[in-house]
Amino acid sequence: MGVRADSVHLIVEVVSPGKRNQDRDRVRKRREYARAGIPVYVIIDDYDGQGAVTLFAGPRPDAADWGDIHRAPYGTEVIIPEGPAKGFAITEAITGPARAEK
Repeated sequence: MGVRADSVHLIVEVVSPGKRNQDRDRVRKRREYARAGIPVYVIIDDYDGQGAVTLFAGPRPDAADWGDIHRAPYGTEVIIPEGPAKGFAITEAITGPARAEK
């Protein structure tokens, strides 16, 4: 598609089922988005325990990592800290409540 990374201010990822997809969504994309300098990356993950939202901010492109990582279980409000969606709340209305362990 050829989207320029400096034009992207926020990525929200819904983790796909399957180990290969989960590794790609949780590890590879996390590093590549940090390396590209994307300001905010959010993972909505049904497969992380009882469900979790992880917010990554403060990309460190040289380290392919993030300066600020906040993981919250489903049912906990997560606020987008910057960019065009600044202040948007990811709440139980989006994720549903925390689920019982499988």
